[in-house]
Amino acid sequence: MHLSNKTFKFLCLYFIVMNIFIQAQSGISPNDIERAGQSGWQFLKINGDSRQAALGGAFTAISKGDANSVFGNPASLADIENIDVQVNVLEWIADINYQSIAAGYSLGDIGVVGVSLAMLDYGDIPETINSPSSNGGTSPQLTGNNFTANDFVVGLTYSKKITDNMEQNIAELSMSNWSMDIGTMYYTGFRSLRIAITARNFGPDSRFGGWSEEYQTESDYVRMPLDFRAGLAMDFFDEVDSPDLLTAIVEGDHPNDGKEKFHIGASYAFDGMFFIRAGYKFNYDVQKFTFGAGITYPIGTTVGTINYAYVDFGELTQVHTFSLGFSF
Repeated sequence: MHLSNKTFKFLCLYFIVMNIFIQAQSGISPNDIERAGQSGWQFLKINGDSRQAALGGAFTAISKGDANSVFGNPASLADIENIDVQVNVLEWIADINYQSIAAGYSLGDIGVVGVSLAMLDYGDIPETINSPSSNGGTSPQLTGNNFTANDFVVGLTYSKKITDNMEQNIAELSMSNWSMDIGTMYYTGFRSLRIAITARNFGPDSRFGGWSEEYQTESDYVRMPLDFRAGLAMDFFDEVDSPDLLTAIVEGDHPNDGKEKFHIGASYAFDGMFFIRAGYKFNYDVQKFTFGAGITYPIGTTVGTINYAYVDFGELTQVHTFSLGFSF
């Protein structure tokens, strides 16, 4: 395979940026320490898009993007030709519900602007207090009351995600913050081979609540779940008259609060209408296989899409994701 001079320079830049990013993670080599639990805002890692979920979470180099690109690689939002709206419903583990909606609008030569909204509802959580026990210690006891917790994020995108405003609430406590996502997509010129890089959830640290009179201290700072990904994708059987299209995607993930991860995914499309997708996640504690299906159907001048994804969480449970979209 012959790579152009521009492609070679882009690959060199990618490896330089990745090395700088890894070295910037608190000055600690990623192989020397397990970084789990070192950031908050974990709901930002949940992706409600069934298409992306079915591909094993390998979303950086997905082409033919729709409004849900704002939850993956915002660079793919540029594929929207007019107006696209996507609604996602996810049945998460432990009866947690996640809903999101995204819309993209093409401004012609100026670009594409997108807006998004995502909500995570933890449901009713039984309240407990520490009560004295017979052995002289304390043990948790139910009070009979419940409290709720929820997460909320609003996003604005223009070819790259430029800002997020979000809020997190647990009982009467809350904190808010902002973050920025950056995404690129580069076509190498060799068939449909493309390289993509994303850096997601750039933002300042925040505090959960203020001064506590009971403990005479403030809460610790909560870091954003910074996430750096790089991926490759390529289409096969993509001749002009071919009804078949097979897309293969590979992706590496370097988070600031966990070990490095790897995703692979494949999507088969027949006649641009019927889709079957599958993926696998490497180096996860419980997540492994993913698969899904989708259909695209015309409704007059509108094109509708329905997508489904299944994510295996091992001994925890299975997660089901449904997405409904319309392109005008």
